[in-house]
Amino acid sequence: MNPQIQLMLQQAIQAFQGQNFDRADSILSKVVKLAPQNLAALHILGLIKASQEKFKEAADLLSKAARINPNDPSIQYNLAKALSDSGLNEESIVHHKKAVDLAPNNLDAWMNYGRALSKLAQHEDSLMCFDRVIAVNPNYSEAFLNKGIAHKALKHYPDAMASFDKAINLSPDLYGAWINKGSILYQFKYLEEALNSFDRAISLKPDSFEAYVSRSSILHALKHFDEALLACGKAISLQPDNALAYFNNGVMLRELGRLEEAKISFAKALEINPDYVNARWEIPFLTIPNIFPKEENLHALRESFASELEGLDKWLTVEKLNEAYEAVGATQPFYLAYQELNNKELLSKYGNICNRVMAHWQNLNKLKISEKKESGKIKVGIVSDHIRNHSVWNAIIKGWVLNLDADKIEVHIFHLGNIVDEETHLAESIATSFTSMPDTLLDWVSIIIEKNIEVLIYPEIGMHQLTTQLANLRLAPVQIAAWGHPETSGLPNIDYYLSADLFESPDSSSGYSENLITLPNLGCTYSPLPIISTEPNILKWGIDTSIPILLCPGSPFKYAPQNDWMLVEIVKRIGQCKLVFFNQQDSWTKILRERLEKVFHKSNLALEDYVIFISWLDSQEFYGLMKCSTVYLDTIGFSGFNTAMQAVDCALPIVSLEGKFMRGRLGSGILRQMGVTELIANNDEEYIALVTRLAQDKPYREQIRKKIIENRNILYDDIAPIRALESFLLAICRSS
Repeated sequence: MNPQIQLMLQQAIQAFQGQNFDRADSILSKVVKLAPQNLAALHILGLIKASQEKFKEAADLLSKAARINPNDPSIQYNLAKALSDSGLNEESIVHHKKAVDLAPNNLDAWMNYGRALSKLAQHEDSLMCFDRVIAVNPNYSEAFLNKGIAHKALKHYPDAMASFDKAINLSPDLYGAWINKGSILYQFKYLEEALNSFDRAISLKPDSFEAYVSRSSILHALKHFDEALLACGKAISLQPDNALAYFNNGVMLRELGRLEEAKISFAKALEINPDYVNARWEIPFLTIPNIFPKEENLHALRESFASELEGLDKWLTVEKLNEAYEAVGATQPFYLAYQELNNKELLSKYGNICNRVMAHWQNLNKLKISEKKESGKIKVGIVSDHIRNHSVWNAIIKGWVLNLDADKIEVHIFHLGNIVDEETHLAESIATSFTSMPDTLLDWVSIIIEKNIEVLIYPEIGMHQLTTQLANLRLAPVQIAAWGHPETSGLPNIDYYLSADLFESPDSSSGYSENLITLPNLGCTYSPLPIISTEPNILKWGIDTSIPILLCPGSPFKYAPQNDWMLVEIVKRIGQCKLVFFNQQDSWTKILRERLEKVFHKSNLALEDYVIFISWLDSQEFYGLMKCSTVYLDTIGFSGFNTAMQAVDCALPIVSLEGKFMRGRLGSGILRQMGVTELIANNDEEYIALVTRLAQDKPYREQIRKKIIENRNILYDDIAPIRALESFLLAICRSS
């Protein structure tokens, strides 16, 4: 070797070992120019470039070194790593393999090989690498972390969780293990545990944007919107040019009713990313508050909603449609149903936009349904997020599953939700097939199409994103909605709407985009819930049991401001009494409370003398409270069904103001079926008078209780709607 080059190499190595990388870089660059084939210079200079994160330059230098000596394990290892770090994972694989072949005990080489394979989605092969590391060093926490990440990618969630837990046991301060564990817990709705994991991740890495974004999403799911907003603010401070942070911030502001601020936040997200479909999708729905702080001009708001929908439709150009499906159903016009107006036109306008996006997605994925069958059992599919102990299951689906004639009809259940309980297992044991847990929309669609379903029923369109995405596709020859969300879907691909004779008026069909089918009586086969009531500690809430207890069990958004005066009038007529509301969500309760305070104050009444908000109760305590209550005030415009049925179970008199639309006629339908029509009010004054009489006239109240007890069995296990549904299905599927 040239003595001058040898001296320069020695100087460079000394500088390199002393971490004076700039000097080493300068010397070695000269050496490489003078002696392009000098192996040591190429290798060391490649390492220096890698340390400076100049990975492409490092890879070029190390490639030259590898060509000179292809059997040097160190060169192969460093070259493979440089290629991976520069994003050339596929090119790196041959060198990773060579490195471990030459040095099979180099655990770092195996780790990098496994990481590269994972980046290429070759997760099964990557697991072999990580297992090789663990076999040699069972205390290598990073190996367990990466093994967990591979299992997570393969959807082996129990194995992934076991690996993350092992990594955490070995290294409690391993940030990656906490963040990944939290994401799985969140995916499966273990919200409190997920929150703890992300909080631990933040304690280890206070500038973790990912952890704060995840934290805000969990707090949103827990309805802790104020805390979620703080987490969004922190995420924005960490990455002020991140569109997702502003989008999440807008969602929290919308939930808190701060709609103008929410619009600004969504606009900022769109400024950062002009093609951000989810952010653009949100804007029309800001014209539909979830709860009104005061009485508003509904017609003006609805005109704004229609105008904003038109703007969204124009914005969704063909170029934006490929990914737009991800926004469909993310936010929905759910709260329109709480306005006692005909929503068919508005919901159809919304439905047409959804349909355009989803039809594009279906065509893009070349998904076609089978032809209609002419004979054999009818294959009915039920698509729901609520195959569990839930009001939609208890009121509607359970009766179908238990009673449809198995000799004529196959029931195939597609359970979209993550929550599983005894009711889920019951459904699974009875159904012809039961599908749950596919991850993607495409997975769900493929499975539904493979089943060759003839009639696809969606019991609760409008309550769940995936349900809405699926309902906007044509996946069966006949597609039907039901009243889990008691409102027309507005979707072009929904052919029929299943309702009930007692929920509809003679001109009801004008409110539906679907063909309206009314089944006999209440349209469902309902069984009383097997709940044993427990006596609540009413005194802890400050409720005097010697005065009338007027139960108001609706969610805060069910109480429209134009009806607030009726509550004031009721207490003015009764005198001492207590209206009992429920604190379902703090921000909503705050708005309702402040609104009621104003209207009570106008009548020189103190709200706290007549109104109390209590925490949400479990079923046993709620039944106990109903048995202690004097009268149940059915919500006006959007009635209760399951809660009203529970009141009947407890012989609690219900006062219901029969509404214009099905959603306002559920309670009155129950009363009609029992023959207790004297509790159905036709106008505001009758409603007030009925509540007052029941509160003040104990003999009358006891007479009503007795009548409810004598007649309520007619509500239960009514098989007539099932037989009518079977006849309808046979008529549309097997008629010649």
